[in-house]
Amino acid sequence: MFRAGLSSLLASQPDLVVIGQASRARQAMAAVEQLQPDLVLLDLSLPDKSGLELVKDMRAVHAEMAILIISMHEEMLYAERLLRAGANGYVMKEEGPERILQAIRQVLRQQTYVSARMSARILNSLSRRGAKSAPAMSNLTDREFEIFQLIGEGNDSRDIAKLLSLSCKTVDTHRGHIKEKLKLASNTELICYAVRWVESPPLTGR
Repeated sequence: MFRAGLSSLLASQPDLVVIGQASRARQAMAAVEQLQPDLVLLDLSLPDKSGLELVKDMRAVHAEMAILIISMHEEMLYAERLLRAGANGYVMKEEGPERILQAIRQVLRQQTYVSARMSARILNSLSRRGAKSAPAMSNLTDREFEIFQLIGEGNDSRDIAKLLSLSCKTVDTHRGHIKEKLKLASNTELICYAVRWVESPPLTGR
């Protein structure tokens, strides 16, 4: 429903044309190959692959194409990591039509788009580089971060394995690495920490 509404909004703009749609990562990659769009609007919630991994896949084969994330997920949790993966901007669905159109046009002008709050966080993070120690969450790999988010959303190892097409053993190995990097003693501590992280996004990193 959101995709249909967004398509209708874009169709009403004289400078924008929708040339394709997809509901799955595999379909999206095929459409990009066939249609060669200037910009891809991408949600993080896909049934067959994470948005983070899809951004990397698209960037690997289409270096010049713009990618804008439009998501219901809290920007403070995801935007910085997605920008590092190759996205050009991040806007939350709740921002409304005018802000989404602003983000689209800004990214098409080869500029990065994030909210003012997110921009301040990124600048703060850059100002701290070179410090003796980095925030613990930044030590997680993208896969570990993805699993950490899924744990915080209430998924167990079996659920995560299915969602990410991994074995339960691989997921458990990642969980062990996450606990070690975050200095958590048990799975219970990991779950509690992940839930708090998801429910209360930080303003300056942890």
